[in-house]
Amino acid sequence: MTQWACWKQAVIGLAALVSFSLFAQEVTSNTPKSIQSSTLTYVGSEACVDCHKKETEAWQGSHHDMAMRHADAESVLGDFNDHTFTFEGKPNRFYRKGEEYWVNIQGPDGEWHDYKISYTFAWEPLQQYMVEFEDGRVQLIPFAWDSRTKQEGGQRWFHLYPDTTPKDEFYWTNTGQNWNFMCADCHSTNLEKNYDAKANTYATTWSEINVGCEACHGPASEHIELAKQAEKSGNTIASANHYGFDRDLGMAVKEWVYEEGHSTLQPKEIAMTHQVQTCAQCHSRRTQLNESADHVKGSFLDKYRLSLITPELYYHDGQIYDEDYVYGSFLQSAMAEKGVTCTNCHDPHTAELKIPEEAVCAQCHIASDYMPENHTFHEANTEASQCTTCHMPETTYMQVDPRRDHSWHVPRPDLSQHINTPNVCTSCHEDETNQWAVQKIGEWFPNSKYRNQQHFAVAFYADSIGHRGAPDALAYSAQDASLSDIIRASALERMGGNTGQNTLVSLARAVKHDSDMIRLGAVAGSSGYEFSDRWQILEPLLSDPVLSVRAEAAGALVRHYPEMNPLQRDKIKQPLEDYIAIQRFNTDRGFGRTNLANVYRDLGETDKAIASYQKAIEIEPYFENSYANLADLYRAQGNDKKALETLMAGIEAQPKSSALPYSAGLAWLRVGDSVKANQYLKQAAETSEQNPQYWYVYGLALEKSDVLAASKALNTAYKVGGNPQHLFAECEVLARNYKEGAVAFAFEQCVKQLGEFAPADVVQRLRASINQ
Repeated sequence: MTQWACWKQAVIGLAALVSFSLFAQEVTSNTPKSIQSSTLTYVGSEACVDCHKKETEAWQGSHHDMAMRHADAESVLGDFNDHTFTFEGKPNRFYRKGEEYWVNIQGPDGEWHDYKISYTFAWEPLQQYMVEFEDGRVQLIPFAWDSRTKQEGGQRWFHLYPDTTPKDEFYWTNTGQNWNFMCADCHSTNLEKNYDAKANTYATTWSEINVGCEACHGPASEHIELAKQAEKSGNTIASANHYGFDRDLGMAVKEWVYEEGHSTLQPKEIAMTHQVQTCAQCHSRRTQLNESADHVKGSFLDKYRLSLITPELYYHDGQIYDEDYVYGSFLQSAMAEKGVTCTNCHDPHTAELKIPEEAVCAQCHIASDYMPENHTFHEANTEASQCTTCHMPETTYMQVDPRRDHSWHVPRPDLSQHINTPNVCTSCHEDETNQWAVQKIGEWFPNSKYRNQQHFAVAFYADSIGHRGAPDALAYSAQDASLSDIIRASALERMGGNTGQNTLVSLARAVKHDSDMIRLGAVAGSSGYEFSDRWQILEPLLSDPVLSVRAEAAGALVRHYPEMNPLQRDKIKQPLEDYIAIQRFNTDRGFGRTNLANVYRDLGETDKAIASYQKAIEIEPYFENSYANLADLYRAQGNDKKALETLMAGIEAQPKSSALPYSAGLAWLRVGDSVKANQYLKQAAETSEQNPQYWYVYGLALEKSDVLAASKALNTAYKVGGNPQHLFAECEVLARNYKEGAVAFAFEQCVKQLGEFAPADVVQRLRASINQ
């Protein structure tokens, strides 16, 4: 396991609930603490050493052991021998003061300052370093040490995020690089964030600075006590590996058996185990909801809101795009369905593969059926012939850190032809085409069930381009029992805004499903319905046993609080309190305070809402949602002046935002200033580049002032999103403003392009409209 890049994790989770549609122990202490967890307490890894020497030796020096350390001679790998690293022509100095490690780097004020390095973060292939500030914040500096060998290009300093500015979330002193919120829960054991919302300070505590034994096994006090009693009585402790613990970290399958007609061994029986959910705490993209719920023995969604298969994290076919830390990929796989757990492949103490890579898959996959001559069709003992090359492709993050996809997809170049997803064939054979890869796979596997097999990726892609068949395709995927729960939940989540009959049927079935993930997906999927209908869909989820589900249902429905009758308000009261508690736990982030403000707004407590939005802006001035929602509130009050002031302040604070200038453009349209409206709509479209809605609205706004520019913008909307409706809108604008010359030529080009998609009578009506 490599060092976990924690940034971005929170925004994809609960920030999606923001109504705007964008989306230390004093930390200087070394003394372990003992905290009650049920009736069990944490005792520290040192208490485990005497009885578990083999496991301890394996763990020492592992990625878990080195997840976080106090900065000292044993932990620091980087060159702090008065080394100067020049970045963008400016020197950054890494040096020592006695036993201490220091840096002289640029701060948020643009000046260079000296900062003491208090902690190291991870080990290989890179190591990061952290500075502790007086308010309890621990921040990761922007420079990392490449700990690879010189032959691999390592042993050097480099800038992790070279394009960031002090106005970016991931600038090193901002929230995107804040350890207390972003990273601490995974890199230390028994962590409590201890954020003071009024003072905006942290007093974060832990039992152990790194990932110790109890981070996975749970508090060990009872286990230690039973061991002592056994030693006194001359007996041995019970053989069960979870004896004295409240979780079982064993494998789900104890025996794999051969079954006729299968090329892989099958599970004789799949037993309940806590292993995967234990690992998922850190090996997943998720938002933490609290520190009290049991995500291991209960639902994972009671403590964490798992990110589903969203376009921000995954390609349309579920392959990794951004970092997903494995769990979201694993849940898509046939492995997960068959009871494979993490330790089938990995040693839990070293975090490395338990046996050589070429032998891992052969534990279950019958070797004779997967020889190079009848399966890989590449030369034996080469990288190309390895299972992982085709089924676990690597993506490099943080510039030097390759991570493998754990969904074990079968390569589908036939999908790549149509929806532009990557495939390992052409990723390796860069000079070949997808069509070539399809032909080769057809030659090698003429009878494969995967060739041209229906795939949920088509539905996800169709939704992304606004295809008219997308709603029904998503509804079909959501109800397809052959798909994994996370894919079905993601299909439901993507249905938001749809209201067709098939959408309604899939939602009605989803809210009754046994899978908490599928029920969760139904909340966002129901967003297109009016309140009366949406209440009927989601009302059963308000009493759901799983926190994420009932809280998100309440968060979605409270928007309509003024429309609720007394019985409905009573029904939503408790789950809304759960939702509010989650936001309060996350008030160290702009999304938490903005979500709270949204609730106050919906409950009619306008002053509280404004104050909460303003506090969100104060603690995280680069979080665009806060400005957008506050501006919307001012607009609803009829105060366009304050709405515009808020949006202008937001654009100044977050110049990379495309959503804020888009909102500003619409606001200027409302007050009748088309020049400024066009200016900001143009800024929104050009900043976002790939948002077809922004190009579409910008194009429509240009119609009265520049028909050809409007045509160009609308055509860009079509090219970016692939939605034929945008192309039709372009043709309509040109038809309404038809005249000989450049406009006539553009019209002919437009209808010719439209004719490839639209029925002939549509084109005829457009031509006929010219003469009306």
